[in-house]
Amino acid sequence: MRRGWETYFRFDWPLLLAVSILTVIGLLAIYGINISLQIEDFFQFKKQLVAVFIGFLLVGAMVFVDYRQLRSWALPIYVLGALMLTTVLFFGHSIRGAKAWFVLGNLSFQPVELAKISLAIFLAFYLSQYAHKRIGWLPLAGSALATGLYAGLVMLQPDLGSALVMMVMWLVAVIFVGLPRRGAWLLAASAIIGGLVMWTLVLQPYQKARVTSFIFPTSDLRDTGYNVAQARIAIGSGGWLGKGIAEGSQSRLQFLPEASTDFMFSVLGEELGLIGVLIVLGVYGTMLYRLVKIAERSEEAFPQILLVCLLACLTFHCVINVGMNLGLLPVTGIPLPFISAAPSSMIGSFLAIALAQAVAVRHGSASFR
Repeated sequence: MRRGWETYFRFDWPLLLAVSILTVIGLLAIYGINISLQIEDFFQFKKQLVAVFIGFLLVGAMVFVDYRQLRSWALPIYVLGALMLTTVLFFGHSIRGAKAWFVLGNLSFQPVELAKISLAIFLAFYLSQYAHKRIGWLPLAGSALATGLYAGLVMLQPDLGSALVMMVMWLVAVIFVGLPRRGAWLLAASAIIGGLVMWTLVLQPYQKARVTSFIFPTSDLRDTGYNVAQARIAIGSGGWLGKGIAEGSQSRLQFLPEASTDFMFSVLGEELGLIGVLIVLGVYGTMLYRLVKIAERSEEAFPQILLVCLLACLTFHCVINVGMNLGLLPVTGIPLPFISAAPSSMIGSFLAIALAQAVAVRHGSASFR
């Protein structure tokens, strides 16, 4: 019993507090959107609430698991992730044009959110062998192929946003470990060539349209540019203090498509105003800062690389979602962590925090440093 209390004492409580605040804000915003519908339907809110409950259970349970054991399970976990991404292509259901969901009755689950975590575990295991020296070309290629397999399967759904998240996780991890000489030039050239190949052979017409509407935002305001235009109107109409929860006209009157998922940041901008949005971004900053501090306190390569991958994943989600809501980045369908109505993303994000807490409780009680 005493050992259990000592484990929770070594929790990174600021991290858990930041995540809890974001989760509560998201639940309130989703409730406000659901209550403003012509026919009140709280099914979306209830699904999110269940995902939050599962997430907190994961955090509470994972701290009793020694993260070092994940090293020996990294390869099976990677294979399991690949099997999930392959299976969904054959037996999954298409929602909004992407065959990326397992559906059972009224419940659905997107396996790519767990695949991001399994990829982070595998990359941490694989790259930790080269943490105290520059990574060689062969292991660099091996890690790229492992990431490319996941990203390729995700692109077949198609889900460009999640594929980009995986590639960013790999890129940040190999830079953290140490690139070979002239490796940066090779990566830059590969990115340019890869981008051209994706544009020519991989991207679907609607994905190209999103990029085109980003470059020329006023070219088609009634079709491809409509979502971003409405999102910017929502953010601008919020003013300094916002209109209040469930009082946003853009979401309440359904001018803003996908208000509770892709464009939740715009809902926050309209209902909480500039000051409220800045507070939310500050809480995100606290969350990411605590992940960095946990990584710094760890003296082992495996947990450091694992946390770097998870940090890259959550940061990229935040940057892309906020950027596309502001019209600064193309629309990719990436949810806002802990806030958007996306139960699969919620569980995956909580699992990332659970792994971080598992590392934190084994590296001393330094929660407020």
